Parts: sequence; C-alpha cells; structure tokens
Amino acid sequence: MAKATGTKATGSRASATSDDKSAGKRTRSAAETEKIRVALVERRDELQAEYDTSISELTELQRDRFADSAGDDQADTGTKTFEREQEITLANNLLERITQVERAIDRLGAGNYGWCERCGNAIPVERLAAFPSATLCVHCKQLEERR
Repeated sequence: MAKATGTKATGSRASATSDDKSAGKRTRSAAETEKIRVALVERRDELQAEYDTSISELTELQRDRFADSAGDDQADTGTKTFEREQEITLANNLLERITQVERAIDRLGAGNYGWCERCGNAIPVERLAAFPSATLCVHCKQLEERR
C-alpha cells in the first residue's frame, strides 16, 4: 500500500502545505476550550478593572492640576505633566492588552487559538501559559523582533 504524500492531484506545493497544517491541528475538547475561555475572560476583566482605575487616577490628576496650579513653578508644572503623561501611557498599555485578550477570545471561538498566525504551527503550551494572548510561535516572534 502506497503512503499518502499529502499533496493533491494538482501537485501544488501550496495545497500540500495547507493540508499538512490543518491535518496536524488537534481539536480541543469543549471542556478545555471552556477552561481557556474562562481564564481569558477573567484576565480581560482584571485588565479592565485596572484600566478603569487608571482612568480615574488620570481624571483626578487632571482635576488636581487645574485646582492647584495657580502658584506652581516650572518644576511643579513639569512634575505634574510627567505624572499625567505616565498615567496616559499606562492606560494606553492596558487598553492594548485588553484588545489582545479580546482577540485571543475571538480566536478561541473561531478555533484558531494556540496556532501561529504567521506559519500556522502550534504555539507551545509554555508560551501560552506565560502569555495567553500570544499570536505567534516563538520562532516567528523572534523573527518579528529582529526587524
């Protein structure tokens, strides 16, 4: 009996690669998928709470800046501006992380969670445990960071 090569009758290499990738994907059980989804939703909710706190602190800094700035010298004004910019940066970083987790939840629902968006290979479980919203395998992430 002849071994299947994974190529279609057309002999197209692209077809073979696509078939090989989909054939190698392991489907998760409903329980595994739900466990991952719950963990991602919990993480998103934690980040959202941090974001809400950060926005409250930013609003308070803005309010204090206008209320207390009458007698400020340049150093005080600079310090307040620095603090405000730092809070804005933190809030933006939290918002980006929330977006990443939401994308991971969407990929989980579509059946693409845990698979590299660039090469299609499985993302190692250790990487997903450390960074649950990872979209690239270690190799592709290293290539991206070199650019």
